[in-house]
Amino acid sequence: MFERQSIEQAVAVLKQKFGDRLSQSESVRSHHSHTTSRIPQQLPDAVVFAQSAEDVSEIISVCHETRCPVIAFGVGSSLEGHVNSPYGGICIDMNGMDKILQVNAEDMDVVIQPGVTREALNEHLRDTGLFFPIDPGANASLGGMAATRASGTNAVRYGTMKDNILSLEAVLPDGRIISTGGRARKSSAGYDLTRLLIGSEGTLGVITELTVKLQGIPEMIAGGICSFPSIKAACQAVIQTIQYGIPVARIELLDELQIKACNAYSGLSLPSTPLLLLEFHGTEQSVAEQADQFKMIASDHTDQEFIWTTDPAERKKLWKARHDAYYATMAMMPGAVGQSTDVCVPISRLAECVEETRLDIEQTGLISTIIGHVGDGNFHCLPMCMPDDHETQDKISAFTKRLSQRALDFGGTCTGEHGIGQGKQSYLRAELGEAVGVMESIKQTIDPKGIMNPGKIFSA
Repeated sequence: MFERQSIEQAVAVLKQKFGDRLSQSESVRSHHSHTTSRIPQQLPDAVVFAQSAEDVSEIISVCHETRCPVIAFGVGSSLEGHVNSPYGGICIDMNGMDKILQVNAEDMDVVIQPGVTREALNEHLRDTGLFFPIDPGANASLGGMAATRASGTNAVRYGTMKDNILSLEAVLPDGRIISTGGRARKSSAGYDLTRLLIGSEGTLGVITELTVKLQGIPEMIAGGICSFPSIKAACQAVIQTIQYGIPVARIELLDELQIKACNAYSGLSLPSTPLLLLEFHGTEQSVAEQADQFKMIASDHTDQEFIWTTDPAERKKLWKARHDAYYATMAMMPGAVGQSTDVCVPISRLAECVEETRLDIEQTGLISTIIGHVGDGNFHCLPMCMPDDHETQDKISAFTKRLSQRALDFGGTCTGEHGIGQGKQSYLRAELGEAVGVMESIKQTIDPKGIMNPGKIFSA
């Protein structure tokens, strides 16, 4: 699809322009195509370290002229092969674009470059009384979080990336630099190009600047845990909590196997039944009211006590099972590869979907825990197998397919926050039907040469 001569020409031109900021080292190229999933690693031909939007524009302009693939790279924490280079080409490392350009405390927004990470931003904001709330777990770059339309544990309170980006700057496939808006909280001026680029996974352009919303750091944070006799009972408590309008900041579900893994790994003694972990943000009075309201709801679904605290150290202890969940799961099978996948369904179907998924895992003979951001119906499975166990790998692939179809049958989506990338392309058309053709038309119009992150979302 892409000619080697064209790629080599692009590398030669960019080497002349960027000198030592272009690397063809195998170790560098390998780092910029690593994948934490089942998808094989596919290396770019070269990595260029950008320092400005003008650098990105120059790189993409050369690739456009020569018809060479372009792949943007943040910190590489995505899970569906987004940073792989199936056709080779040029990877643009965005880590050098890590400046916080403008903090507007009164307006509660900040202008940043895409290489700024979530933790770095919140550390910078610490003395302002503000914070950026989206927490996908990994310390991802904000540019990557925007490109994959990321979410996280507190989306039930603060929304996802698409809800928290006011505008952005991006470089299009022909090298043009565009801005999609300003800092206004709303606009009805023309097409919403901001939302078009959010979640486009680098297939329409490369994000070079973002203006994002901030939130006030809560006066008080309370954390709590409660065990339930079944997944259904836990989910019913969640549904009631949402329906009653309790503004919970996080609601996480850990299934029975995950609790057993955490007990063994972290030295805990939690009941080996499904567990809900909650967090409340607000004033001292309001978080106490929220916790008391949830305690009443939980009492209708379990005879276990709801334990909660506002003490930071005690809160950390209560949440230790969640913080250690990934490592606890992997410790169940030392040397194995974990293959995380996610789906999202309406919360009214969550219990049924999770219970069917647990039964599927057991009947298939797989080892996998289940964790859910259950306030918005999103849950993750982490099936594991040894690297050379091809039979189990095939079982995991078949399980992932059934899981995605199950979510669609329940009115949900094949991915709540991981994105499509390379790993979930086969489920996209089943979910969106003819709308995928519209997406392909948009891609063809904006990127007629097909150079932007080819082979992601749909086949190149």
